[in-house]
Amino acid sequence: MTRRTLLVTLVVAAVLIGGFSYLRSLAWRIFHEIQGGEESAHARLNQEALQPASGVKQAITLYFPADDASGLVTETREMSWAATDPDRIRQIVLALVEGPAKTHNRPLPPSTDIRAVFLTSDGTVYLDFSNEILKGLAPGIQSETLTVYSIVNSLAANIPAVKQVKILLQGQETETLDGHIDLTGFLMPETSLGGTAN
Repeated sequence: MTRRTLLVTLVVAAVLIGGFSYLRSLAWRIFHEIQGGEESAHARLNQEALQPASGVKQAITLYFPADDASGLVTETREMSWAATDPDRIRQIVLALVEGPAKTHNRPLPPSTDIRAVFLTSDGTVYLDFSNEILKGLAPGIQSETLTVYSIVNSLAANIPAVKQVKILLQGQETETLDGHIDLTGFLMPETSLGGTAN
């Protein structure tokens, strides 16, 4: 084999390997963007299904993690309010799953699924999530804190009957979501995390 043939062969092989790597990374990115889009659409459809056409329009306040993860910021959204508090609780959590309209951080992954909602007469909300809530959570104590209190503060701010929240996974009590925030007790709103409009 001549030197020129060897050089051409090496160049062609490098181009093929580079092209294959690029196509593989492009396919991976497209797959994950489509999957994320489908999960977001799933959350939106769930939320829209809960909003009755004849429901009273209500401005609700949602708490989202700030861009710099320094605390929570509020976002006001108008929705057709469901007739019962458990359905309203589900509406609020699904609005958090759908994510912010502005450029704040998403508190819950788009694949999050609410298995059940219970509201007791003493104002305790039991929120039973599927394990999907664990996918896509950013690691760290601050991230987990903002996720948990995004839910708790949003529920307490909009539904007067809500006094405290208990988070369950797959129908079972869980110690934490990611090893930081103690979920064995009941969670009450935490005003020190902020909630300024942004």
